[in-house]
This record gives sequence, C-alpha cells and structure tokens, in this order.
Amino acid sequence: MSSFNQESVLSVHHWTDTLFSFTTTRDPSFRFRNGEFTMIGLKVGERPLLRAYSVASANYEDRLEFFSIKVPDGPLTSRLQHLKEGDEIIVSRKATGTLVIDNLEDGRNLYLIGTGTGLAPFLSVIKDPETYDRFEKVVLLHGCRHVAELAYGEMITEHLPNDELIGELVRNQLIYYPTVTRDPFRNRGRITDLMSSGKLYSDAGLAPLEAAHDRVMICGSPALVQDTRTLLLGKGFSEGNHGEPGQFVLEKAFAER
Repeated sequence: MSSFNQESVLSVHHWTDTLFSFTTTRDPSFRFRNGEFTMIGLKVGERPLLRAYSVASANYEDRLEFFSIKVPDGPLTSRLQHLKEGDEIIVSRKATGTLVIDNLEDGRNLYLIGTGTGLAPFLSVIKDPETYDRFEKVVLLHGCRHVAELAYGEMITEHLPNDELIGELVRNQLIYYPTVTRDPFRNRGRITDLMSSGKLYSDAGLAPLEAAHDRVMICGSPALVQDTRTLLLGKGFSEGNHGEPGQFVLEKAFAER
C-alpha cells in the first residue's frame, strides 16, 4: 500500500437519499491540480477496493472533499455511504485528469458543465484564483433531475462570495446556473437544450458560445458528455488534452455510477 495514504474522515453530509459528500484529512505530501481526480477506497480484507473520484476541495485547502452517489449494491459506494467521522479511507498519492485549465487555450469565458456528481471537479476549479486570472467570466452549469440534488448551491452563492481569498473574484466573475428537468424551478431543461435554444445565454447575459473566445469543461453522465461534445464539435471547437491544449476538455473517468 506504499502508493496510498490513509486518511481519517472528518465530516459526512447526506444531501439526499442518493447523494452524499465527505471530507478527510490530507497528507501534506499529496499534490494535485484543481479539477483532477484520484483513486480512493477502503480496505476489504487484504485488498483495496478503489474507484476514481474527483477532488472537490481546492489544492490549497488542508482537507480533501469528495462528492458521491449512493449505489445500494455498488461494490464501493454501498460501503462508503455508511462512513462516519473517524473512519479511515485510503487515498492514492497520485492525481490526474483532463479537467485542468492548463489543458485549455486562453479565452474570454470559461463554461464548466456538469450533471449530478460531475459538479465535483468544478468545485475546486471555481476556488482557484488562477481560473479568474485566465478568464473574464466563469459560468458554472449544474444539471440535475430534482431540485434537492442541486448540492453545494448555498456554498456557491453564499459562502464563496464572502471568502477571504477569492470572494471578490467570485462576486465579479462567477455565474452560477443550476437547472433541473423534473421539478418546478427557475431554470428548467437539459443543459444542451438550454444552450441550443439560446435561453442559457439570454438568462446569463452572455453572447452565444464561440470557439474563438469561449472555453468549456465537461463532466457528468455519459449522455451529457457525448451530447455536449457533439454540440461543441458542430460549432468548430477543438478538443484538448494533456499533450495539446484545446477549446474544450472532458473527463471520461468517473466514480462508480
């Protein structure tokens, strides 16, 4: 287990009967870029049971945070959902992933598009001062089926604008746009439909997406990732990766679903 750190659970929050998040201690040796994921899990017998999870905390924070769904018969989440303060988990010493701003060309606006727990990597990206240095506006889109699933809304709208480090940046540059598909809510519809119809841009007071000026990160359900990728390619966007920055990037590694 030399490639893993053992961390202690500091807090657990159950958002709904299908969503929860938890924080852990952070070994000082663990380094990551905002937007990356790592392998986390539990020891089951003598072997580790592991899944990829985006780090929802920022790389300057002294604790780690993870956002997860609950799968009743899932090999890992069926166990993780019962975590309590003081329990131990294992965290890989290595982090990776494509959802880092280094993989994007310079641009005007940065769109962070996530569904469900796909919000997690963007929670660290919107806490990064460099994100606001690189882009004029940061547009965080979070799509869910139900209003109750719009986790972290209060943190994004109430806490971050008053944060000592990034509060002014958040107030001036972050646009948060939550939307749901199955409940009455001020924003309704699938993210790609709201983009295609233009409603998103009129609501946010922004010009429609342009490959010349805008940059996009995508994380969420396979359908969201595919549909958004198709939409962007149709608008002439180029996909970036570790080797060559582009106009959009997406994450293909997910926690257990």
